[in-house]
Amino acid sequence: MRLWARAKSMLRNLFRTQQVETQLDDEIRGHVEMLMDERVAAGMSPSEARRSVLRDIGGAEQLKQAVRDGRAGVGLEMVWRDVRYAARQLYRNPGFTVTMIVTLALSIGANTAIFSFVNALMLNDLPYSQPERIGTIYTRVTGAHPYDERHKLNGEQWELLRDNVPSLISAVSSSRSSGVNLQTGTHVEYLHAGRISAHYLDVLRVRPVMGRNFLEAEDRPQGPHVAILSYHLWRNTFSSDPNVVGRSILLKGEPYTVVGVLADGAVTPLNADLYTSVQASRKGEGGGTNFEVITRLRDGATWQQADAEINHAWSLRTQRYELEDDPGAQASWYSVPLQKGETAQLRPQVLILMLAAGLILLIACANLAGLSLVRTLRRAPEIATRMALGASQWQIQKQLWVESLLLATIGGAAGIGAGFGAVRGLLLLLPEHFLPVAHVALDTRVLMFTLLISLLTTVLFGMLPAVVARKFDVRATLASRTATGSDRLGVRQALIVGEVALTVVLLAASGLLIRTLIHLETLPPGFNPAGVMTAKASLDDVRYRQPAAFLKLINQSIAAMQQIPGVEHAAVGLSLPYERSLIMAGLPISDGKEAGQKAAADETYVTPGYFETLQIPIMAGRSFTDADGPDTQPVCIVNETFARKFFHGANPLGRHLFKGTMIVGVVKDVAMAPGIDPIAPLTGEQTVYIPASQLAPSLLSAVHIWFQPSWIVRTAAPVEGLTAQMQRQLASVDPNLPFSGFYSMHDLQAKTLATQRVEVALLTTLAGLALLLSSIGIFALVANMVTQKTREIGIRIALGSSIQRAMLDIGTPGVRASIVGLVLGLIFCAGALRAMRSALYGVGVYDLPTMIIVILTFASVVLVATVTPTLRIAGIDPAMTLRDE
Repeated sequence: MRLWARAKSMLRNLFRTQQVETQLDDEIRGHVEMLMDERVAAGMSPSEARRSVLRDIGGAEQLKQAVRDGRAGVGLEMVWRDVRYAARQLYRNPGFTVTMIVTLALSIGANTAIFSFVNALMLNDLPYSQPERIGTIYTRVTGAHPYDERHKLNGEQWELLRDNVPSLISAVSSSRSSGVNLQTGTHVEYLHAGRISAHYLDVLRVRPVMGRNFLEAEDRPQGPHVAILSYHLWRNTFSSDPNVVGRSILLKGEPYTVVGVLADGAVTPLNADLYTSVQASRKGEGGGTNFEVITRLRDGATWQQADAEINHAWSLRTQRYELEDDPGAQASWYSVPLQKGETAQLRPQVLILMLAAGLILLIACANLAGLSLVRTLRRAPEIATRMALGASQWQIQKQLWVESLLLATIGGAAGIGAGFGAVRGLLLLLPEHFLPVAHVALDTRVLMFTLLISLLTTVLFGMLPAVVARKFDVRATLASRTATGSDRLGVRQALIVGEVALTVVLLAASGLLIRTLIHLETLPPGFNPAGVMTAKASLDDVRYRQPAAFLKLINQSIAAMQQIPGVEHAAVGLSLPYERSLIMAGLPISDGKEAGQKAAADETYVTPGYFETLQIPIMAGRSFTDADGPDTQPVCIVNETFARKFFHGANPLGRHLFKGTMIVGVVKDVAMAPGIDPIAPLTGEQTVYIPASQLAPSLLSAVHIWFQPSWIVRTAAPVEGLTAQMQRQLASVDPNLPFSGFYSMHDLQAKTLATQRVEVALLTTLAGLALLLSSIGIFALVANMVTQKTREIGIRIALGSSIQRAMLDIGTPGVRASIVGLVLGLIFCAGALRAMRSALYGVGVYDLPTMIIVILTFASVVLVATVTPTLRIAGIDPAMTLRDE
């Protein structure tokens, strides 16, 4: 009960202050009057009795303060009083307050937003049961060409893993998501399909809300055709049909039986609209490394035990493709958490952005420390007066820290709002399926991080003013009634030097990424992208697995496209420039001195008119014609890189590759996304083009699982409603074949360079923010000097000094600090930018044009930030200054 009474008393003292104070006044007054009455009764006069009573109790106000000091919650009351005083001080200085809060909001918001992605990609557990027991497999190769990366399986490895590693529940999926067409009645819908093995959902512990997972018998070659629907597909396409399990649907042109529906919100690494069984084997798709594996550790097993079983099982393989180019190398395999495997490609970029955001926070703290120091120096007379009236150092220090904490709290709250908006904006900026996680949110960990950095900024920018306040000379300050801080100029210049140096590093890094993107976007395309429109459609369809039906479709659809008014040329190709092509490893050269040599090359089928439609120059030989049919001499066309790499300058025309295929032409290289040797996002890679009419029947169905061919049209001028007309013309040939998307060549280039574009956008934004903060710091330094030295400047002008000279003298400290910071930043760049080497293409780490642009940009900003506040000097009236003296 005593605790409850004390709590009630504390709450009453905090929230009913006026009532409590009124009662205290009444009590003190009553006590004094009672003592006076006693002394008047003893013979004193009223005035003498009053003086005697006040003298004995030490004064009424002193007694009141003693009572207040003994109240419950006095500590909280004092803090609340300090907070209210700090709020009044900030309200009276709106310019300072707004600048501080905006700076905090931008810097904390940037850190909050970037940390949200770090949290989602690297810290949050995957949304599966016991995520620490879910993994994937990495390959470590030591030798002349070492690497350590996520492993992709072929059919043989999958069978050995599935049957010989009892410590794991293993599952695979196709490494490339496929597009399929679902027909419901007269409506045909294009969907993203995930092809998974029997225990894939068991590994993730994802269980259907209706029906079941795939059975092992359904995952064997030639097994039954079954499908599992995602919740949103079941709800939107099947109208939440409760009897959908067991229903037959027409998928890829043939019946599939629905065996399950996933729960609402269920996610997988594929995040597809529906799932079918991959039915992996050693043939066809399983002949190459086309499967990605996920595993779950069984109860009682360890990862070390599982790794030993994996290495033993795969030592039984007949094909050791990892060692083909380096027979003396050693290969081993080990398990890693699935989260690492899913996010490995994005981790370096995200960590670099987090480091950049951290630099923004340091720059902001330096800026805020400088602004707070200036304000503290301006408040020197106020602080000195309070100390002269008896305020202790602790009380002054506490008040300054409370003001800093209040600013950081408001700035942190604003930073959460800015961070939320930044996250939403970033998610809109990112391409679809760019992130391997389903959600990026401001969860509890992110909010705790924001709270932590808010407290950190309080310490970093509040420390300097607090230290300076301890060294005030009270007597000198009261005598001059001016801010005593001219000797602190060196401290403020040092802060400017630090933030300028960090800003230069960020500017240089963003400049290099911009130059890289410009280099990639301006690479010679090798064709004419103007006036080209493309459309993709899924031919993973039982109706088009026979060459005759396939050729009939593409020939009739091309003829239909050519009937569109304004279309000059039309063609079909398996892949396009800026895209990744099918990789064919081990293509043998059949004749000449290179006979027996095996070539790894990109392969794509095309129709006659493909090179003319894209205007890819024929450098030697001829293009394909309608005469190149399935029953004629097999022919192919190679690009310049293929001819140069495998024929070493000799004429390749008439030479033969696999199965007697004769080279009849050489075309110019086109920019494409490399798959054989990904040294850059876009490059010219060795490529073999074959006629669509001569595509092997065994390859026809396989390539359409992985790739959607493109219909290409070239127009001389923009054609209104071109995409709708293309869809109508395709529907005139096959009403049940929709286009999945329409793309200009610029769209394809942007999709391939999406990672570089995102990196440029984010790092440039952070660098721009750093530049803004640094300019504010320089501006504040010079503006404060103008304010502090107004009297001195007026006297100097009155004595004959020119305004230009005064402006130069005042602006020099800011310029000097900026130059030192610039030089220091360039020195930092020499070491820091080396970490970006792997992200740069066509641009050196120490690119001179980039550094020149950084210097000129920063010099321009420094000039504006320095000159603008010195313009106030022209408004100083020397006569008024002398009258004031």
